[in-house]
Order: sequence, then C-alpha cells, then structure tokens
Amino acid sequence: IAPSKKMQEALPEDAVQATCVAPVNIAVIKYWGKRDTKLVLPVNSSLSGTLDTNAMRSRTKIIASRSFKGHSMTLNDKEVGVESNKRMMSVIKALQSMACDLVKEGKTIVKASEWPEFGLKITSDNNFPTAAGLASSASGLACFTKCLAAVYQIPDTEITKLTAIARQGSGSASRSLHGGFVEWEMGAEADGSDSVAKQVVKEEHWPEMRVLICVVSKGEKKIGSTSGMQASVQTSPLLEYRAKHVVPKRMEAMKAAIRTKDFDAFAKLTMADSNQFHAICLDTEPPLFYMNDTSRDIIDYINAFNATKKDEEKGGLRAAYTYDAGPNACIYLLKDEMEECLAGMVKEFCPKGWDPENFVYDPMGISSYGQRKKQQKKQGFSYDTLPDSGVKMIIVTKIGAGATILKD
Repeated sequence: IAPSKKMQEALPEDAVQATCVAPVNIAVIKYWGKRDTKLVLPVNSSLSGTLDTNAMRSRTKIIASRSFKGHSMTLNDKEVGVESNKRMMSVIKALQSMACDLVKEGKTIVKASEWPEFGLKITSDNNFPTAAGLASSASGLACFTKCLAAVYQIPDTEITKLTAIARQGSGSASRSLHGGFVEWEMGAEADGSDSVAKQVVKEEHWPEMRVLICVVSKGEKKIGSTSGMQASVQTSPLLEYRAKHVVPKRMEAMKAAIRTKDFDAFAKLTMADSNQFHAICLDTEPPLFYMNDTSRDIIDYINAFNATKKDEEKGGLRAAYTYDAGPNACIYLLKDEMEECLAGMVKEFCPKGWDPENFVYDPMGISSYGQRKKQQKKQGFSYDTLPDSGVKMIIVTKIGAGATILKD
C-alpha cells in the first residue's frame, strides 16, 4: 500500500514510528447498547467476521517525538482533534500504562516511563466511505490501538488486553484486532477487565466464505450509533429481552455453525439477528430508521435468491444478508454461490448505461468482474463517480486477517 505524501515527511532525530492496517468487521450477532458508557461495556456479547484488508481497510501511521507539542491527527487529509477526544485519550493513557522500554542493540533508548513526554503525529485514512454503516470507527480505532501499541513497544502477546483498550475507543474495534470470526464477550466485571474480544476461528478456517458489500450510502448517518443505541437502551423493552434471553443462545449456536461450517444454520442466525436488531431500532422512542427502500429491495432479492435452490435435495440457504446501523447491506455467501448472486445483483441494481466493471469493486480478483479488470490492467476505483441513488457499488471481499503492523 503506497503511503500518502503526508506519511513520507522528514522525521525528528528521536522519532519512533509505526504503520498499521486494520480491517472492517461485520457483525452476525449484533452489538447494540452499553451498560456502561464510559468504559464501553455492552449489554450483550457479539460476534463478527473480519473482512480482508485488501478490499477495505483503515491505515494509520504514528510518529512519536519529544519535539512534538501535544498530539495532532489527520483523518482522510482533514485535521481532527485528539486531546479533546475523550475516547482517544483514554486509549492513549491505557497504552501508556502498558508501555515497555525501547531497546536497541542492548541499549535502552526510551524508558517505559518516558513515553508520556512524546507527542504524537497521527495520519489515518480509510479506503471506503467513513461513517456510512461500514464500521469505519471499528477499523479506525483498532488500527490506532495496534499502531500505538507498536510505538510503545507493547508485545503481540498482550493482544487480549489490547482488545479491551480498543473497546474503550469504539466497542466494535475490539473485534477488528483479530482475524477470522471473532467473539466480543460482554463480561461481568464492573471494571470491564473481562469484556474482551477473542478469536473463534482463524481466517483460514472457512476459505469458501465470501462477502458482498452493497454500498447504498457513502454519506454520514443522520443518527450515529452511539446516540442511537443509548436511546434504545433507555426506551426499548425488546432490547432488554433480546440481551437476556435471545443473544446468549444465539451466540452458542452461531459459534457451533461457524466451527462446523454449517452455512444454512449460519445464514438463518445471521438474518434473524439483523432483523431483530432493526426491530429494536423501530421499538426505540423515537424510532430509528437506518435502512431505506434500497436496503429492503436487497432483502427481497436475497429472499428470492434463497428461494431458488440449485439442488432441491441439498436444500438450505444460499446467502445471508445483514445490516448494521446504516443502509448498506452485507451479504455472506459461499464461493460456489457468489457468481450467480453477484451477476443477478448487477442485473437488478446496476443503473442502465453504467459499466458493471465500474459498479463492482473487486481488487483481489475473486469474482469474474475483478478478474476481467485485472486482465485488462484497469486500475483504481473512484468513490466520487458513483450513481446518485440506489446501490452505488458492490464490494467483493472475503474473510481476512486482523490488524497488522506493516514492515518499513
């Protein structure tokens, strides 16, 4: 991944730096609601799939130096406050408490106690629409946590503790530190020490799994997840019932389905949980409308696709939709079903006169659309030249690794 110009600037003599990429994760058992807003402790456990960073990722570079006055940050080339951001500062302070000595060739260059003297220059970007229901805060805060941990010389063996710290920045960020399918345990301790994310299976476990992201909106949501979920906690009786009586059983059933690669069970649970999450949004006062007409059209398409079985004896569902707090659809399906489903979605949702190869974004070439584009040596994809309404693009991806430090 080529660094931006801002990531290539001259460094102070005492500079310590690291660069990280982190993935989007898409929950199949949803997190919605906090029992402690300060520590970001959820009312229920959740489970997600980590998506490959080759299609969608956050990237962060951090340079630490005593010569920097305070902390500064740019996100997608726009300046954002750090010291006024309570969640980011809580992550920084928590990581400073875990920091280790920087040692080179047997000589201590920076003592663990000296890291608070270093200002931070943070440069971050996403290669997908920010704050549009595509879990940008999760990938961004996971990336920031992993990157700063590397600067502070915190070893990878502390990954479970890092998930608890990332959680304080953005709840779902805890899950983006791991690859594969990941469980965020709600925990029971008041201090949140046991509210951590753990890997259920590695990214290699279910290699046939594919994911289609239907981008319906590339703008920010009218009502953010943080305020929306707390309104649900305060006003939705359904949320409390779900947290106590539904999610615990679904979590166990989902982990079993993933471990045994039972797609039919996986798909049923995924769609049921998405539907219930949005039912809670409607049960909130005032109601929360995250999906739109195009979102519901995609549900109709997937239901129709599932109704047509290639093998009547085999039976079972062929694809599963799920929606986070936004109108964008995530479709989980297996490799053998992807081409037919994707071709049908292009036929149904690609605007007339629009080139399908500028509608399907597949940088890894795992679909026929992506393979043709690679063969034709076409490069790039612009989020600025997308259809005005309906489905704007379809991103083709798969399950991938968690947050990763890039080598120089």
